[in-house]
Amino acid sequence: MENLYRQILEKVGEDVNRQGLRDTPKRAAKAMEYLTQGYNVDLDKLVNEALFDSDTSEIVLVKNIELYSLCEHHLLPFIGKCHVAYIPDGKVIGVSKVARIVDVFARRLQIQENLTRQIAETVEKYTKAIGVAVVIEAQHLCMMMRGVEKQNSIMTTSCVLGEFHDDPSTRAEFFSLIKPCIFP
Repeated sequence: MENLYRQILEKVGEDVNRQGLRDTPKRAAKAMEYLTQGYNVDLDKLVNEALFDSDTSEIVLVKNIELYSLCEHHLLPFIGKCHVAYIPDGKVIGVSKVARIVDVFARRLQIQENLTRQIAETVEKYTKAIGVAVVIEAQHLCMMMRGVEKQNSIMTTSCVLGEFHDDPSTRAEFFSLIKPCIFP
């Protein structure tokens, strides 16, 4: 990967031997490996033993989970917040595992629409929840730095499964719980 970054720098007309760029191919390769580390995570090992018996039958919500991902179309970042809710059916998942699930999928080349669904389906799979709802709000550098160059645009995506999909009042309760968190 380091050699490929060196070639990219040369193709844009840079001198890869100048002081500021000498180590850039190595740093860029290391950064790309870090930013896409989600491909190397085993979800079974990540969730591990972090499922716990619980009588809770109301919405469990983890909101404002920061996320950083790379748009698969331009390899530019999108940055935002993720809100994850589920209605347990006898089991709850450790709260940090919810954030880790978000990170696993965010650290892959992605479009926001798929990222939202992947998180929801994974939480549903491991918790066996009655319902799962995920909302992501993000700013995309591919829209801010190139193309239409719109600095204040925010993309919002949602995925609602089970009870959140089937029951309008449950869905409305979820959206009312996250409403104060939406980007200003």
